[in-house]
Amino acid sequence: MPASTLESRARRVASLLATLTVLVLGAALALSVVKGMGGEASADTGAAPNLAKLTSATTHTTLRHPPLDRGTGATDGEVVHPRRVVAVYATPGRDAFAKVGPRQFGPTWLPVVDRRGGWSRVLLPSRPNGSAGWVRTALVERRTTPYLIKVHRASRTLELVKDGATAGTWQVAVGAPSTPTPLGRTFLLGSVVDDRQSFSPVILPLGTHSDTLDSYGGGPGTVALHGWPDAAVFGQAVSHGCVRVPTDALTQLTQVPLGTLVIVDEQ
Repeated sequence: MPASTLESRARRVASLLATLTVLVLGAALALSVVKGMGGEASADTGAAPNLAKLTSATTHTTLRHPPLDRGTGATDGEVVHPRRVVAVYATPGRDAFAKVGPRQFGPTWLPVVDRRGGWSRVLLPSRPNGSAGWVRTALVERRTTPYLIKVHRASRTLELVKDGATAGTWQVAVGAPSTPTPLGRTFLLGSVVDDRQSFSPVILPLGTHSDTLDSYGGGPGTVALHGWPDAAVFGQAVSHGCVRVPTDALTQLTQVPLGTLVIVDEQ
């Protein structure tokens, strides 16, 4: 074969290889840009979840068969805020079952109860109680709260912990035997001023709900921390599930950042 023909073929092969290299690099760059912009492509399939088909994780919704938090202890205090609506997964990158947005009772802050690579497992504000799921850490704002709130049902006390030390302990009213305050880990979901009621200047909804009532006054049965005008209730089990607290306790609790973990136990 003439040398000129061999040289011509070599040039064509080199040109083809160069074109393929450009295409591969271009595809890699495009994927990198999508991830940098907060894309939710699955690590396994590359397919982004259809957010429109996912149930919003809010205090008003019930999720279908979500993973449940089985933990009972404190965390390191990390809380996260979705910058936009993001998917929530049963396991990192697999089985998106819900979505959570940046606002609910004001900004949405969720406690982190586990981490795995670029993923954070957070508690959710929906029914069933203890709902939890994984979100991409790159899609959330991260902060740390020094506080932990403990509600002890048997002793009917609330303990506020800051930086590992008890900052205050108060006698409170918890749920009556027929409408108990639900056990487990939850979190401070919001801070609400409701001019339609006079029993508390501010109400602090939690990310948990009554196990026995579907509604409180037309709402979805969201359990809350709030004040109460009659001090005789403190130390009693008389509420519909909410935790009624003295004025001093409420004043301090309103300084606690949203997303702070709340543990309700049998003590």
